[in-house]
Amino acid sequence: MKLGARNQLKGTVQQIKKGSIMCQITVELDPKGRMSSVCTLDSLKELGIKKGDKVRLIAKAVNVLVIKD
Repeated sequence: MKLGARNQLKGTVQQIKKGSIMCQITVELDPKGRMSSVCTLDSLKELGIKKGDKVRLIAKAVNVLVIKD
């Protein structure tokens, strides 16, 4: 997948807090740091993201997108 966003950070999913419609995904960054993103529960299920997964965070404007490789 090609992206126009240049700010890509790699990390490991540390925690997923689920609400009734949305969730918050907290990622421990490599080598140091932590960042969170929110998405719908439908997106979480579709992406198959779970605690311990290696992911990339894409920062574009005010959005942070989680991508599982």
